[in-house]
Amino acid sequence: MYSGFGKKGEKVHESFHVIHKLPPGDSPYVRAKYFQLVEKDPESAIILFWKAINAGDRVDSALKDMAVVMKQQDRAEEAIEAIRSFRDRCSKQAQESLDNVLIDLYKKCGMLDEQIELLKQKLQTIYQGEAFNGKPTKTARSHGRKFQVTIRQETSRILGNMGWAYMQQTNYAAAEVVYRKAQQIDPDANKACNLCLCLIKQCQYAEAKSVLEDVVEGKLSGSDESKLRNRAKELLKELELCESEPFASPVFGPSVEDAFAKGLDQLMNQWTPFRSKRLPIFEEISPFRDQLAC
Repeated sequence: MYSGFGKKGEKVHESFHVIHKLPPGDSPYVRAKYFQLVEKDPESAIILFWKAINAGDRVDSALKDMAVVMKQQDRAEEAIEAIRSFRDRCSKQAQESLDNVLIDLYKKCGMLDEQIELLKQKLQTIYQGEAFNGKPTKTARSHGRKFQVTIRQETSRILGNMGWAYMQQTNYAAAEVVYRKAQQIDPDANKACNLCLCLIKQCQYAEAKSVLEDVVEGKLSGSDESKLRNRAKELLKELELCESEPFASPVFGPSVEDAFAKGLDQLMNQWTPFRSKRLPIFEEISPFRDQLAC
């Protein structure tokens, strides 16, 4: 049994597609995947992904896959423009995954304002009950494995990414607020270390030490626990050094009110009891104004 054609036009046995995880057929998208996965020829793959998009051939997958290959080729700016220009040709179901690709591209390009704005939009999608197509979980993939992601985990992940972006802007006060909220929802060791660094930058040494203790003692999980514990120990050393310098000045970024409260805080506070799509996770997210006023 045959399914599609190879690089030189010869017929390819169906098992070939299974082995190389290629879709069946001989369309522009299939050829693009062949050059991407089998020939390891990203330039040819990108050309064929363009052809697939223009031909209306699996546009959702073609645009996303092309952007990923472009990022790998250090063509992130071009990938951003491609998604912005052609995402209206994609289905509603594909928009969330395209947003995730865009966030990675913004991060690679150092486009922090755009990254933060898109993360706020994703939070609003969750807030309005539109994330995961209205379901409490979704199936995600990583390194070829499938796993379930909950709304709680996704909300914490988005807040963690937002906190990282604020840190790159040296807006440690805003990052602290975001990381604290992320930890309330779904705590982990990586975000705890980032929160600690925000506190150190603001000379809140006692609070930073308290946050680190849970990481060092292994009370918080992480993707690489040994690496995170080592990072926590390094932060403890930095903390001890900071405490020995009493004249150290706190590092503040732009006003929290300007950079954060007008966006995320407004988003959290606009709900009324009559909004039927509100998800349970937002019942646990208290208004930020009390924290910002402290």
